[in-house]
Amino acid sequence: MADALLDGLDASALAARLGLPSCELHDTAGSTMDLAHAAAGRGAPAGYLVLANAQEAGRGRGGRRWSSPPGGGLWMTLLERPRTPSGLDVLSLRVGLHMAEALDALAGDGVRLKWPNDLQVNGRKLAGILIEARWRDQRVEWVAIGVGLNVVPPTDPPDATGLRAGATRLEALERVLPALRAGAAVEGPFTPAELARFARRDAAVGRRITAPAAGVVAGVGASGELLVETPTGRTACRAGSLVFAEDR
Repeated sequence: MADALLDGLDASALAARLGLPSCELHDTAGSTMDLAHAAAGRGAPAGYLVLANAQEAGRGRGGRRWSSPPGGGLWMTLLERPRTPSGLDVLSLRVGLHMAEALDALAGDGVRLKWPNDLQVNGRKLAGILIEARWRDQRVEWVAIGVGLNVVPPTDPPDATGLRAGATRLEALERVLPALRAGAAVEGPFTPAELARFARRDAAVGRRITAPAAGVVAGVGASGELLVETPTGRTACRAGSLVFAEDR
């Protein structure tokens, strides 16, 4: 860990540059999410960041596992210690919105949002977000915000993309990290202004889907639920994966 570098900077230099209390940087890690939870259990403060140049067992929604190629992107987990759990329902969407707005300049095109946790460019996956919270006596102790961002377009899977040619991991990190912290600092459900910002980037609104409900996407609600117009009326989906009808 001590010898790992990201674009020439070690963990201490990254923490100083990003204004963080501390940072872990690994050449190879199993999962930055697991390492972040371990650090939180040892008392790591809000703003503690775990990065890896490569991941061997990255974790996604539903327990999915994947490997992340060396130097191809940002594989990282940020710890936060919220005062209340009031914003957890929308945290994945909220930090995704902040990330998308921060990455437009490096993406070569507008970054779109696919409920519940993906960022896309031209219909291809650019990044994914995973949120895990730990609780004690009905109180949230910490939240781990995991991010996998392709900087270099990967060859696998074929429906993925990266940032524009020439963008560096450090450039992306300097934009993404403040965006994550800003999004995580907001409490409560989505405001009308946030819903309007999300709608402008919504990759699914108006499109027909087969899951998590069959119908046409009408947007998202203030609590982060996916709104779907079905033959029997509007339904609110709070879990599941969004599948477009044309993808089946």
